[in-house]
Amino acid sequence: MKTIDSIPTSKIQRASKLVSTGAKVGVNYLKYYGDKITKTQEEAKDRLNKNNASDIYDGLKTLKGSALKVAQMLSMEKSIMPQAYVDKFSLSQFSVPPLSPPLVIKTFKKYFGEHPNDLFDTFNATSVNAASIGQVHIATKNGKKLAVKIQYPGVAESIASDLAMVKPIAMSMFNIKGKDSDKYFKEVENKLVEETNYILEIAQSKEIVRACGHIPNLLFPNYYEDLSSERIITMDYMTGEHLSEFTAHNTDQNKSNILGQALWDFYMFQIHKLKKVHADPHPGNFLVNKDAKLIALDFGCMKTIPMDFYIPYFELAKAESLEDMDYFVSKLYQLEILRADDSNEEVAFFTDLFHEMLSLFTRPFHQETFDFSDPSFFEKIAELGERFTNNSELKKMNANRGSKHFIYINRTFFGLYNLMFDLKAQDVKINNYLKL
Repeated sequence: MKTIDSIPTSKIQRASKLVSTGAKVGVNYLKYYGDKITKTQEEAKDRLNKNNASDIYDGLKTLKGSALKVAQMLSMEKSIMPQAYVDKFSLSQFSVPPLSPPLVIKTFKKYFGEHPNDLFDTFNATSVNAASIGQVHIATKNGKKLAVKIQYPGVAESIASDLAMVKPIAMSMFNIKGKDSDKYFKEVENKLVEETNYILEIAQSKEIVRACGHIPNLLFPNYYEDLSSERIITMDYMTGEHLSEFTAHNTDQNKSNILGQALWDFYMFQIHKLKKVHADPHPGNFLVNKDAKLIALDFGCMKTIPMDFYIPYFELAKAESLEDMDYFVSKLYQLEILRADDSNEEVAFFTDLFHEMLSLFTRPFHQETFDFSDPSFFEKIAELGERFTNNSELKKMNANRGSKHFIYINRTFFGLYNLMFDLKAQDVKINNYLKL
């Protein structure tokens, strides 16, 4: 894969890159209007989506950092985003152009004050894995094989300006109005700032290892603070293939079930026991080893779940709450989905909308076991997402709905559901975490 010798780090450089990307998107729309004359509407739209997805991704992968992280987040929204965007943005999970070896050495020396060869017995300056915020290198020390994650230069310093540039696109895509939108973007900004603090990530990683190390068929690396810094993390090198690579060839249903149960137990234990969750569940953060055990990586994005959100959120996951409309509506107010200044029309519309959504999304929690290989469940989610995305009545209303905590909790569940479907896990015991 082609490497990168420099990354735009100044606000002007990064803005210029986005402007040039926007110009390419403009040309794609001109082509689209021409295609509408010679092609069907569906063919013209499909080409537009593919061209735009490719050009936007090409621009973001050069910028790296929070701009690329947003693409990664969007790639998990399979029920909202056109497939062309999902396919292209999914590359940001674990396959982006890495920094060149000379730039790696320069960056390492800047962050650690030493050449990597002075710290490790061996250090491979060619990356084995590059993602949105950092890339991984193999090193050895005292006979132990290590993974060294190095943060891209300028990432931490450009978060606020990157989000300011991406904000108009996101607001348009998700029908977010200007009023009260800042709390959502501030939540994302705060989480991205945390993800660039590798000292915090090591602390969070060790906390999760201590708390979840007893969960069957789940493994974690060890972390080495003396070989780490605010922008570098050193951990055990874990052997395995990314979850998406495993699911592409696996035909052993028993392995799928074991891995699916481990993944589900891991998330339910965090959410319900720790009130804190690994809010970045994409395939690049999980490996499967030769013994069919799940390896969990990268705990930079951890979301603490406050009790005033946890209680009403999971109350709405109960079947009896969906049947009692007065109780259901009261929880919608607690979760800021309904507001005191809503008109009667807005109350009725959003009550119906969220009742339909939650009746579907919470279905796994209404059963002792659930079959995540059932395509009809996910087809219904995709159909619902498409229907509401194209709902003309919804587009007229302010879609700033819900507590800021929804952003990462919903992201967690969307990502978890998608991983469970990719695994085709069957007979998953929903409340198994209670026994752990």
